[in-house]
Amino acid sequence: MSEILDLNSIWSEVVPAMEKSLNRPIYETLISSTKPLSFVDGRFEAAVPNEVVKNWLSKHCLTLLEQELRQLGLEVTTVAFVVGPESLFQTPPFDPAHNVEPTIRKPIHSGALQLNQRYTFETYVVGHGNRFAHAAALAVAESPANAYNPFFLYGGVGLGKTHLMQAIGHRVLATNPRAKILYTSSEMFTNELINSIRDDKTIQFRNKFRNIDVLMIDDIQFIAGKERTQEEFFHTFNALYESNKQIIVNSDRPPKEMTTLEERLRSRFEWGLTADLQAPDLETRIAILKKKAELSGIVVPDEILNFIAEKIASNIRKLEGALIRVVAFSSLTGKEISQPLVEHVIRDILSPQNEKTNLSIEMIKKLTADFFKVGQDDLSAKIRTKDIVNARQVAMYLSRELTGASLPKIGTEFGGRDHTTVLHACEKIRGDLKTNPALDEAVRSLKITAKKYTAQPVQNL
Repeated sequence: MSEILDLNSIWSEVVPAMEKSLNRPIYETLISSTKPLSFVDGRFEAAVPNEVVKNWLSKHCLTLLEQELRQLGLEVTTVAFVVGPESLFQTPPFDPAHNVEPTIRKPIHSGALQLNQRYTFETYVVGHGNRFAHAAALAVAESPANAYNPFFLYGGVGLGKTHLMQAIGHRVLATNPRAKILYTSSEMFTNELINSIRDDKTIQFRNKFRNIDVLMIDDIQFIAGKERTQEEFFHTFNALYESNKQIIVNSDRPPKEMTTLEERLRSRFEWGLTADLQAPDLETRIAILKKKAELSGIVVPDEILNFIAEKIASNIRKLEGALIRVVAFSSLTGKEISQPLVEHVIRDILSPQNEKTNLSIEMIKKLTADFFKVGQDDLSAKIRTKDIVNARQVAMYLSRELTGASLPKIGTEFGGRDHTTVLHACEKIRGDLKTNPALDEAVRSLKITAKKYTAQPVQNL
């Protein structure tokens, strides 16, 4: 495999992942005016045709690009846009739609996110944890607004919610090319609503979201607590439902756990079908890696795929990213893929089999209490001072994120608190992380510290 092929494989994963976080002009520039150039000694370079594009992209998306490369599992120390040789841009610019795995199609609706060409039913691997959701999605795709409406998908990060949702969109279009499909995120819905109010264009906004056949919204949980957004979505939902149009949303939790969402919306989400996606079992993870290798046109020994699948258990995105990282490292260094090489290349994301059992809620409470300089017992007490409440909510959030424990279980560990208290704490911290850099840094630091203890017995703390 050539270096360029590997770089394009990496680029085709990273660029689509940035779409939700960039406005359309920046994203279109990223697609049309860049080529992955090199990845050497931790420095990733993307070529651009001139200084204007270099400065524009460096200002608007360099930090995000670095984050996405690291999310993919690459050990990146520096990311840079550089002006490439003129000959490099005599061939068509980088376009995920023409790479090893095509990723972008023409916009389906003005202002909407674009469907990823990789996210189809044909590329979706079915296993025990997603079989029901897959069957339901097929039924929705084959008979929109007649089978299950609305269709509510939920599951953890990286378990395939977006893939399955977009697969429905592709199948609907294959059956009816004239279907009007709008796929967007709850954040974009909110932003467009705000802009329409500001520019006195609410009629156009409503026409856009209501004169369609299928509405698909990613991460619907983020409209919780936003009164005007919920109000507008409620009326959009009603208009579509009454017109017999399909509504599909996904979330990281079921409707009943979205306690800060208006009751009238929660009840409507439960009118149709709710399906959850669970973490894939070992056999499914191996099948996912084999499919990824097949689609990428690469050959990896079965024992290597089995090893990666055994070590990365909970996140499909991380699983696929690890494979790309291993193959890229092997190709760029000329080293044969072996278990020692894999252990070296993905050592920072390897998950010991017993990770979740060793990282207990009690350990998280101790680490959090030490970090915030409060008493560990205070986290379970009924003390309501601001510093204790903040530390308690962070500890609850980390317990949910890092151990996968149920809300009632976490509540019990924190002095017998009700599961709704835990849910509120998790939602509050999740929201605050977006606006509070100091809190974000604290949580990141705690996660790093916690991971150091995942392979150690509890008594070592």
